[in-house]
Amino acid sequence: MTHLSVNLNAIAMLRNRRSVPWPSVTGLARIALDAGADGITVHPRPDERHIRRTDVFELVALLRQDYPGREFNIEGYPSEEFLALVERAAPDQVTFVPDDPLQSTSDHGWDIEANRALLVPAIERMKRAGIRVSLFIDADTSAPAAAATVGADRVELYTGPYGGEMEPGLAAVQLAALKETADAARSAGANARPGQGGLLVNAGHDLNLVNLPPLKAAVPDLAEVSIGHAITADALIYGMAETVRRYKAACA
Repeated sequence: MTHLSVNLNAIAMLRNRRSVPWPSVTGLARIALDAGADGITVHPRPDERHIRRTDVFELVALLRQDYPGREFNIEGYPSEEFLALVERAAPDQVTFVPDDPLQSTSDHGWDIEANRALLVPAIERMKRAGIRVSLFIDADTSAPAAAATVGADRVELYTGPYGGEMEPGLAAVQLAALKETADAARSAGANARPGQGGLLVNAGHDLNLVNLPPLKAAVPDLAEVSIGHAITADALIYGMAETVRRYKAACA
């Protein structure tokens, strides 16, 4: 079963348009979890333009107290400030993304070899804290092996080019590239350094109810999808609880 992690950034961005506490990030998280979401994802950026540091710790408290066993995933660039935040929050998973602070959203994966000096100590630091590490990668068959050599537990496929492609033929090309990268991740996991275990595959960015089932069919052992924008948009139509149920069905 592919786990569904609901990304709350868009909810937080909507709240931040006014100096009022709604929509409630923790309140919508509770609705999503009650409806069957397997976890929650946030991506706190330095300017706090959506998720705030206070949100991170309120969500930690919610998950630990009321939803033991559900996962918390924090995404971000491995700066000292971010790493210290993650250590304090102690999520189940941290996903390192190569974002510039000014980017509106993630739009590319890591060049792992070029960033080895940054990634290796950051990953080792997270491992010492008992936190699983995933690296955000493009559809590139060489990336999973590189991720394994720096110590990552998982990779997250950047699905933006696939999810944002409206022409079916071109979307099929993007999907094939994602499948090939997932296949390479299985091989990379089998050859990972001792004690690391298999290299599992997550996915995220611009996934929705239409393009998620074909991705799941192409990568049936997909471990987790992290979805925020489309879930938030669909929740305006169906409500958060029904939307989560529909995405859970798509994951199956």
